Amino acid sequence: MNIIIVGAGEIGRHMAQSLSHESHAICVIESDESVGSELDQAVDARILVGDGASVNVLLDAGVSECDLFFALTSENNINLVSCSMAKALGAKQTICRVHPDLQREEFLFDFRSHFGIDSLFSSERLAAVELSKYVRNPDAPIVEEIAHGHIELQQIKVPENSSLINKPIKDLGFPPRVRIGSIRRGEESIIPSANDELKAGDLVTLFGDPARLHEVAVKLSKHGKETETNVVIFGGGEYGFSLAQNLESWKCRVRIFEKDPDRCAFLADSLVKATVLNADATSLAELKEEQIGNADFFIATTSVDEDNVMTCLQAHSLGAKNCLTLIHRADYAEAITGFSDQMGIRSAVSPRDATRRDLMRFVTSDRWHLLQKLDAGELIESAVTEGSVIDGKRVSEVDWPVDCILVALLHGVRAMVPAADDPIKAGDHLYAVVSPKAKKRFLKLVTG
Repeated sequence: MNIIIVGAGEIGRHMAQSLSHESHAICVIESDESVGSELDQAVDARILVGDGASVNVLLDAGVSECDLFFALTSENNINLVSCSMAKALGAKQTICRVHPDLQREEFLFDFRSHFGIDSLFSSERLAAVELSKYVRNPDAPIVEEIAHGHIELQQIKVPENSSLINKPIKDLGFPPRVRIGSIRRGEESIIPSANDELKAGDLVTLFGDPARLHEVAVKLSKHGKETETNVVIFGGGEYGFSLAQNLESWKCRVRIFEKDPDRCAFLADSLVKATVLNADATSLAELKEEQIGNADFFIATTSVDEDNVMTCLQAHSLGAKNCLTLIHRADYAEAITGFSDQMGIRSAVSPRDATRRDLMRFVTSDRWHLLQKLDAGELIESAVTEGSVIDGKRVSEVDWPVDCILVALLHGVRAMVPAADDPIKAGDHLYAVVSPKAKKRFLKLVTG
């Protein structure tokens, strides 16, 4: 693929280094000459020193033949403008990094359509989502997001005394737009039909809106009972703020340690449920005073890796059940996670690595994207081609192959688990769990 990256900061450099190990033609545009010169020695890529929002620079980079355009600077305006210009100049797909504040405004204004951007993300939100998965679903083997974060995938083990076993799936009374994509039963894995039943010990893969999915997960894994989760967040910066927002719709008691009084005032005004403490969590006395030992989760999200690790170690020593930390160095995060048992830190999340994993799903020239391998098949994404068999039809009007379940439909910025009456149009993205035999027929329906 021909790939252009604008911005060689933490995120851009990390992406360039990852992609340089593969057979892609990469061009990096960086405004700082010293940064560009350093990167030129570190990666196998073409480096252009210049303004990523300049027509001349974009043309020099070969934007008209670009398959994938990443705008990854720390400036919203540069990224939005460069993506918009790149799309107008012929780039096939544009991916834009923005500040989380702008991403929160998407429900008020369609930035994607206005600027001609295919996907918009914030690294802060991606990292917060990674951290929140552990809190929302501490026992789930897999928790992932698809369809721009609107649909969640969860795996839940059905307990022995669940009231939902030995009943057909169609009679389980799940909330609307929640779907079971696969069931693993011992050594056997199936893509279920509406008449299949759940059994004790089944590992069920669920898809749906996160809030609705949580309701089902509680019924399956906790026998219908839900308790409040005690969460302490160290650091009220953008990562901590995004994490607290992510947890507000869940049954959590959230406390945030933040030592900047002005930031505390902002957090108190912006968050509905969280308790904001103007305190320094690096102080052992402060941690003891706030009874951190009773916390179900202690999560460190400041910009200083050393403080994050040390406060987690202190919280663990005081009795906190689970400690999670943000680590900005991706290699350090991997090392800490590898020694999690010895350190008492359940996981370390790297914003760079969380962003890289999310962006790598765009790096393919295939008609479809493999999102997740499941025991019963694959979770794949494919765009509906104009004039294909299903273009203009409703979901119920399509003769879908056996062992194929639709789990999400993305139309513009809206995504949902599809219902029978939902229309399918060219440009929509369909997400499906398919068996190896069903994949070829599914793709023929979608792409023609």
